[in-house]
Amino acid sequence: MPKILLIEDDISFCKLLEKFLIKKEYEVIVAFSAAEARLAIKNQSFDLILTDLRLPDSDGIGLMAEFKASNPETPVILMTGYSDVNTAVKAIKNGAADYISKPFNPDEVLLVITNALQTPQTEAPAKEKKPIRKPNNTSENEFVKGISIASKKLLDHIQLVSPTDMSVLIIGESGTGKEIIAKSIHEQSNRKNNNFIAVDCGAIPKELAASEFFGHLKGSFTGAISDKMGYFEAANGGTLFLDEIGNLSYENQIQLLRALQERKIKPVGSNKEINVDIRIITATNEDLREAVKNGDFREDLYHRINEFSIQSPSLTDRGEDLMVFADYFLEKANQQLNKEIIGFAPEVVQIFQNYSWPGNLRELQNCVKRATLLSRGDFIESDVLPAEFFQIQKQQTATGNFSLSDNEKETIIHALSKAQNNKSEAAKMLKITRKTLYNKLKQYNID
Repeated sequence: MPKILLIEDDISFCKLLEKFLIKKEYEVIVAFSAAEARLAIKNQSFDLILTDLRLPDSDGIGLMAEFKASNPETPVILMTGYSDVNTAVKAIKNGAADYISKPFNPDEVLLVITNALQTPQTEAPAKEKKPIRKPNNTSENEFVKGISIASKKLLDHIQLVSPTDMSVLIIGESGTGKEIIAKSIHEQSNRKNNNFIAVDCGAIPKELAASEFFGHLKGSFTGAISDKMGYFEAANGGTLFLDEIGNLSYENQIQLLRALQERKIKPVGSNKEINVDIRIITATNEDLREAVKNGDFREDLYHRINEFSIQSPSLTDRGEDLMVFADYFLEKANQQLNKEIIGFAPEVVQIFQNYSWPGNLRELQNCVKRATLLSRGDFIESDVLPAEFFQIQKQQTATGNFSLSDNEKETIIHALSKAQNNKSEAAKMLKITRKTLYNKLKQYNID
């Protein structure tokens, strides 16, 4: 009976796959993390390793390289929830026997496993046995592909600009995941094996900005008790992400512009210039064009950082994605809190869809994590949601906003009239997706 090591952090999916493989007469040992897998490999031998590409404590490709170094004859199959051809090619180049994308059907799993067990595994060349260097914090900042038009446009733009060295300006409300977009661009670029350094420009006092960006020498100013490397030098060869760049003082903007133009920096207190090769990605939640008009932001710097702009859509602009993200955050919360919540009760889905989400994805993630912690049953119920979700009805009534909870048909007709029959606008007013609106129109026979 072939013995398989199954490494998968999604507990419910892992158990399902384990049962299926046992039924097909395979012996299965389960590991929910890279640490558990390393222990299993140390104590037992396996005929095949089946591992998820993204684990909470490791990168699947790097983990595979470790296993291939110590057990070159054991075939490794990678699983991933993201159908990414580049990753597939990279995985196979680094010694994977095969690669399957979730969701996959049982026949495919059996075929891939059978083929891998039948194909003799030869030791990979020495250069291929090195673990791939993992970009910082990928497990914490995974890019989730939405299904809305706004999300598809965002993904297209990311894929288009990532392989280039163009400076990218990401524009969007607070909490929409601008840093995750920046990291996704970095991870799909030619700089992916070098550092991604994220800087919150709003958190840097203007007096210390030069030191933070360019570094300083010991004793160059009061408090400089040792030499310090700046963000530019730390990001050399990689990507520097400057969040909320509009918060930089005018003087700091001049310093930044000079460094970007010359690609040289001079640490505070030093006479020596250092060459830097970096890609700049910036983000803002304000209208920088207006700031340029008002003289608060340098026009030459604006054009330097804005070779390509990307809109980071708000959660209300990507309503169809709401439950995609909610499910993703639930899966993540289950892992972090060691819970096994299955999903959301129907009334919670309705409450989520009627809520305006002013804090966008960040608010949704915090809400789901809190609800996961408080839930005692299999589903997240409305009693574990924050109080603001139940105040929204009162606010809507007071401000004349629309809600579908009462007089549904009349509310829809009123919203369509107010939006001059523009269904997208009406759906936004009603805080529902266009698809839901079309279903309601059909249900009530509204033309």
